[in-house]
Amino acid sequence: MNPVIGIAVLLSVLQMSQGQKVTSLTACLVDQNLRLDCRYENNSLLTIQHEFSLTREKKKHVLAGTLGVPEHTYRSRTNVSSQHNIKVLTLANFTNKDEGTYTCELRVSGQSPPMISNQNVSVLRDKLVKCDGISLLVQNTSWLLLLLISLSFFQAMDFISL
Repeated sequence: MNPVIGIAVLLSVLQMSQGQKVTSLTACLVDQNLRLDCRYENNSLLTIQHEFSLTREKKKHVLAGTLGVPEHTYRSRTNVSSQHNIKVLTLANFTNKDEGTYTCELRVSGQSPPMISNQNVSVLRDKLVKCDGISLLVQNTSWLLLLLISLSFFQAMDFISL
């Protein structure tokens, strides 16, 4: 076997092993707005493209993202923010008409064949929980770790007793 071909095959396998994987998709309500948290692992240096969509009555509606073209009816109601390994979609003024199966899809741009990872969550207004402040701490575990270390420090200094 030609060494150049062997190296090319090895590099393509390594590149395919580096990618992304959606680890969870959760939904909750903030006031009257739906919040979708799409958490993922990213092992690639390439740009990640994303798409949030809603499937209702067997029809897919693109809400926001960099893959598909968002439908006009949702453009003014959606906002996507990104943090380290999480993309958050906020859908304003969530109603019963917005119920259905929501999908978060990620693709690494520039890969052939494209690596696609997605997660679905079924959203019913009556079954949604309110987003709470604890989930913000869980998203950024360094705050939680700092809190635990601080409590231990204060206890050791006899500032507080548990």
